[in-house]
Amino acid sequence: MHGNMVENEDDLPNRTAAEYQFNEWQLDYERVLADVMVRVRKCLESAGMYLTYKARVKSFSSYFAKRLKFFRQSRLNTSKPLPVTDLLAIRIICPFIGDLQPVEACLAKCFRIVEVERKGAQHSFKEFGYESTHLLVEIPTELQQYVHGLDKPVVELQIRSILQDAWAEVEHELVYKAEFTPHDEPMKRKLAALNANLTLSDMLFQEIRDYQHQLSHELDKRRATFFRKIEDAIDGQFFEAGKTGSDGKAQAIATIHPSSYANKSIDDLLLDALNAHNRHDYKQAIDIYSFIISLNPKSEVRALIYTHRGMACFAESRYQDALDDFSVTLQYDPNCYKAAYYRGVVHSVLENYSQAIEDFNLALELHPYHFYSLYRRSQAYFHLGDYPKSLADCDAALGIEPANLMLQRLRDMDLKKLAM
Repeated sequence: MHGNMVENEDDLPNRTAAEYQFNEWQLDYERVLADVMVRVRKCLESAGMYLTYKARVKSFSSYFAKRLKFFRQSRLNTSKPLPVTDLLAIRIICPFIGDLQPVEACLAKCFRIVEVERKGAQHSFKEFGYESTHLLVEIPTELQQYVHGLDKPVVELQIRSILQDAWAEVEHELVYKAEFTPHDEPMKRKLAALNANLTLSDMLFQEIRDYQHQLSHELDKRRATFFRKIEDAIDGQFFEAGKTGSDGKAQAIATIHPSSYANKSIDDLLLDALNAHNRHDYKQAIDIYSFIISLNPKSEVRALIYTHRGMACFAESRYQDALDDFSVTLQYDPNCYKAAYYRGVVHSVLENYSQAIEDFNLALELHPYHFYSLYRRSQAYFHLGDYPKSLADCDAALGIEPANLMLQRLRDMDLKKLAM
């Protein structure tokens, strides 16, 4: 049984007796809360969610004030006093509002949820107020023997975004703690405006994050396509003595149609270009990349766009255009090892192995442990008949990826040549 700190709910709470019992049980409360905190963290981190946590046992003065408040309300409503269910509480603070629902769903798999309350959901757009999702979760059975005096064997889990938490802290100091309710319209408007700005900021942060995730997804798809093209063009040629691709002669860059893109931001244009790129519509992708370049963006943006356009040209087997774009990338960003590596790849496809090695050397100066630069340079040395250097690069690359079957094959080929 979990008797509360008031012997009879119909009697006025006795502060002295309640405080004595609270102090007797506080150490057990803290231990149980710490245990539940570990379980909450483990539950969420197992799902890849690494968040910020705050835990607290409600102070006796706050607990007793709430008990008296519920006692008064029960007398007015001729009902039993409400239970105090937030004596033990854990606050889970998420970076973005989009994290709130996944966190709640994850916790539902690890705990038995007794009650869900979405505070602030009732407010209209004209009102200000605290927003948070509160879950009452049952304390695990094996811990319930240590939580004497709780009205219910529950812990309150409060799920908020960073900005919701900031507003809750400020509101607690300005309104709740001070028992202040603004009556004049100017003060109400100020608080409403503050809350509205925080809410809007939360929404904008989430939009930016969603864009980043979408962009990252498109970049991953584009890289996968690009690497497949490299493998088809180089590895097929290397291990199967086949020849792929065109003669690599430069073609005219696609005609630009500014009217199609004029009202879009560079971020939106880049996403459009990547979508086209991943649909293998390289002509449209090159068209949009070229339009972005015509907008004369900052140097770091130009370097990025030239790299993307070079990759699209490579996918179209327009090797000279790709070489030109990767070279321009290095002019704008001399530390871009990827551009050096990509240019080396194009030279390898064109069988310009000495130039390819120079580019792989540059890539490795900028990124000494770049696996693919070692691998492709090993292949280039093999083509030139420099088997000791090919073997050295092969061994260095195998030190990074020892299970790579293509490298193992290449190493066997080096050893056979050296044995001859």
